[in-house]
Amino acid sequence: MDPTTRADITTRADLDVLLRRFYTAAFADPLIGPFFTEIAGTDLDVHMPRITDFWERALFRTAEYRRNAFAPHAALHAARPLTAEHFGRWVQLWHATIDGLHRGPNADRAKAQGERIAVAMLRRLGGKDTSTDGDGPGFIPLVALELRRAA
Repeated sequence: MDPTTRADITTRADLDVLLRRFYTAAFADPLIGPFFTEIAGTDLDVHMPRITDFWERALFRTAEYRRNAFAPHAALHAARPLTAEHFGRWVQLWHATIDGLHRGPNADRAKAQGERIAVAMLRRLGGKDTSTDGDGPGFIPLVALELRRAA
């Protein structure tokens, strides 16, 4: 897709396409995929309306989302610790998916919100002093996101 012709995220339908593409990549990813497929046993058809509600609420304030987004992540972390590297990979895939489909203020807001969520989840799971550094191959440490925001 020509980057100059990519439209912004403006509707729930846009979110549905974006999230399905993102989760297809996330489920297939060797680093974070097992959290979805093996540990959580995520059924994408069940998960999609909930996560679409979450992002519709986050970006447009139009959906009702009254679930606890942290609880499933805490359960995953109890089964197998989630690290900065896992959250960093999530952010990488999230950015790549958005950038491949959209550009504009809502796309930028979705990427920034994803970064904030990743850092907040990591810190909440591991404590406020949890390192946002990572050392896996091809990994962009979450600390780089914090430095970019501070600049």
